Amino acid sequence: MTMQNTPLLMSRILGRGALLDPEIEVVTAQANGSHRQTLKQTWDRAQQLANALNAHGIKVGDRIASFMWNNYRHLELYQGVPSMGCVLHTLNIRLSPTDLEYIINHAGDRVIFADEDLLPLLEPLWGKIPCVELLVICRHGEGGDSSFENQIDYEDFIGGHEPSYEWPDIPETSPMGLCYTSGTTGKPKGVMYTNRSTYLHTLTESLTDSIGLSALDSLLGIVPMFHAMGWGLPFAASMLGTKQVMPHRFMTPDNFLRLIVEEDVTISAGVPTIWQGVRAALTAEPGKWDLSKLGRLTCGGSAPPVEMMRWYWESHKIEMIQGWGMTETNPLGTLSRKVAKRSHVNIPEDQQFKNIAKAGLAMPGLEIEIFDEDWNPLPHDGEAVGELCIRGPWIASEYYNDPQPEKFHNGWLVTGDVAKIDPEQYVMISDRSKDLIKSGGEWISSVDLENHIVALPEIAMAAVVAQPHPKWDERPVALVVLAQGAELDPDKVIEHCSSVFAKWQLPDEVIAKESLPLGPTGKIDKKTIRANLEAEGYKLPDLR
Repeated sequence: MTMQNTPLLMSRILGRGALLDPEIEVVTAQANGSHRQTLKQTWDRAQQLANALNAHGIKVGDRIASFMWNNYRHLELYQGVPSMGCVLHTLNIRLSPTDLEYIINHAGDRVIFADEDLLPLLEPLWGKIPCVELLVICRHGEGGDSSFENQIDYEDFIGGHEPSYEWPDIPETSPMGLCYTSGTTGKPKGVMYTNRSTYLHTLTESLTDSIGLSALDSLLGIVPMFHAMGWGLPFAASMLGTKQVMPHRFMTPDNFLRLIVEEDVTISAGVPTIWQGVRAALTAEPGKWDLSKLGRLTCGGSAPPVEMMRWYWESHKIEMIQGWGMTETNPLGTLSRKVAKRSHVNIPEDQQFKNIAKAGLAMPGLEIEIFDEDWNPLPHDGEAVGELCIRGPWIASEYYNDPQPEKFHNGWLVTGDVAKIDPEQYVMISDRSKDLIKSGGEWISSVDLENHIVALPEIAMAAVVAQPHPKWDERPVALVVLAQGAELDPDKVIEHCSSVFAKWQLPDEVIAKESLPLGPTGKIDKKTIRANLEAEGYKLPDLR
């Protein structure tokens, strides 16, 4: 007996929720009230969108970019673009114009869909991205214009097109999503997701022992849809028929809480700074918000404080699920639940919270290992520390048009994280690759900042290191050695950086030093710099 060899295509699962439970709502926060449409309307409009793109001459494999918040039209792109065999390229709205210009040209995006309030961020790019032939403006009644010569309103673009589309039969290895990571040195790198990889990732994310997303849930998707495809949640929710609630541009704790209460939200996802802000709002006005329906919060991007996870549980019986992953892992790699194993059912609560503090257990289908410098696997004893590597069916094997062989070794993705694995197979991140700073869930490359700062004639040497921050987890601080006879003007250094880097990537402080410690190979020793700052009792200036 043989089984059907049906290709794993996103078009086969993204309309399932609309078919099974057509009247379930997709709710988007707006300046006045909320926009509401059903899952069936969303799926119909996704097919209208596919017809409109097809009529414009878009073919299978073409890249279509979104420059948008989390809202119903972005969800229509998530459903329609991959299903028609094209690639949805989600542009990070927080990147600098320099990075955006490179990414759009490198991807060869033919069309950009942009929310109207974000149009000013695209203005510096016009004339520099010749591959883009059409700008589709998504209006929410708030105004916003663009000087781009070939533009159309979203509703005019899809209007008049049929709400049905013959989805193409394409190989399951065909690309469907593209995200760029600017986490390491040099130019941003593209991670191309395939239909097969995202199909499998979507199924895994819906497992009970994973995030446990269900058709019974009401999901508030706070993690941006331009971050590793919203952690895959829009795909899983569309497949299952989950109610989807989207904050659009209204990214404040009070708005999150309002949506949680009004829309009976049961699960949400965001970086630790989001949940710290929500906690502060709850503490400021105790009793104002009824969170009785909210059961769990998924937290990723960086490690949430155990004390905060414990507060949510003890104050509101809300479980925080910690996840670890990367753009290169689609992004789900490991998850930590309060009780993750049958043998943990009766362990003390203190031990449960010790387990949540770990990066977690590998998702089914993934293999995780730690290696020494000679690529020998290290013991899983909770003591040995090594290079964390991962492989599996939704893990990147190379970057888009940029192989980067040093990031891949014998089928393993080299994550750049240093970790331990304990006897229970929990991954524990010991340290990140020394050149990266993670601020509010976003990567900042210290090396790129250093190289730019050293370009100033007044600067002889520069080191940028992470310093702990109560809200953003980490912020960059620049230490510089001045050239002979030069004087330090911190504002000039910041201004110089702002020509290339986004505001949130800029150092919080520039400090002049007589010298910087060097390691045995003559490289700047950042480990010693961080230790020295700690010994000196350094505190970040209160800028944010």
